[in-house]
Amino acid sequence: MPDFDLIHNLLKFFHKNYLYYPLIGLFLCMDKIKILDKEFALSIPYERIHEAVVSMVDAIFAKHKDSNPLFLCVLNGCFMVAGDFFKEYKGACEISFIKLSSYSGTTTTGEVKKVIGLNQDIRDRDVIILEDIVDTGITISHLIRDLSEYAPKSIKVATLLLKPEAVQSDIRPDYVGMEIPNDFIIGYGLDYDGYGRNLKDIYKIIEE
Repeated sequence: MPDFDLIHNLLKFFHKNYLYYPLIGLFLCMDKIKILDKEFALSIPYERIHEAVVSMVDAIFAKHKDSNPLFLCVLNGCFMVAGDFFKEYKGACEISFIKLSSYSGTTTTGEVKKVIGLNQDIRDRDVIILEDIVDTGITISHLIRDLSEYAPKSIKVATLLLKPEAVQSDIRPDYVGMEIPNDFIIGYGLDYDGYGRNLKDIYKIIEE
């Protein structure tokens, strides 16, 4: 005879502590998740993320409250950061979303980045690039180079996350929410093969 009380209690515990999405192989609990073939451990809870976002807001507002900056939010990963950031930013500003598309180059440099989605005239504007993460810095370098051709008054970079150990360029963000180790991470806009962007917290890969 099955122990229905035990089964009932297990189901209650499972419902309270876990979420399961079988179609994408995503298994969530409080401290560990599995996405596709990889396991990840909780690294940065949302509360710390939000504190870092607010600290960026305060620093940028202090410098740009009178300049009506144009924020360029880099997709895809930045949508979570942008959502929380602009709920807190009280100053006048314009907001736009851009993306860097890749295509094959004809020179030995290989991959070339091209800005798409920039519809505003940024001449003589204070431009602030808003990123979710800067690791190698190569993407930001491409972006700053391309935007500079439109003669903005200034270009600043704000990123929630910075991986100092991974940086391979001379570009350093002007505003950083927090520095993190050079781990592969997902959540809060960051993905693994398209999955995990919707996670509220940030998780790092569990190395096998």
